[in-house]
Amino acid sequence: MFSEPPVVRVDRDEILVTGALPLPKLGDNDDPGIAARARIEAFREDTREQRIAIAERAEQKFVRKVSWAVECGDETYAFTTASVPVMTRLNIDERATLDTLIDAGVARSRSEALAWCVQLVADNESEWIDKLRSAMEELAELRDEGPQNAK
Repeated sequence: MFSEPPVVRVDRDEILVTGALPLPKLGDNDDPGIAARARIEAFREDTREQRIAIAERAEQKFVRKVSWAVECGDETYAFTTASVPVMTRLNIDERATLDTLIDAGVARSRSEALAWCVQLVADNESEWIDKLRSAMEELAELRDEGPQNAK
């Protein structure tokens, strides 16, 4: 199905399977982006039933939504992804920030504005987020090494 083993990401709500597709052979005048998008669309249509069957079995077993994405050349496309609601409490200044993004046309809703803010942090603080994740993994390993019978 994929040209290499897929990358599987898991969180509390979703399992995202991302596979790589080989770029089609290109002629001299072919646009790689158009060729990649065509390969992705063909893959999506040709594998729909297989992906649905795999997802149904995995969703029963793991009690999470299974989503699919593919990469081909420089193109990445997610077929299905879980858009999970998240509840938060914001004070008046924080709500005003979201409302400014809406009023400026950056976002259509507070939900979309908040998602935009989260993406901005992920884009601009990715190194710090990676360090934080590594530290959390180290902490989990240390906990696992700790006293086994402590109550």
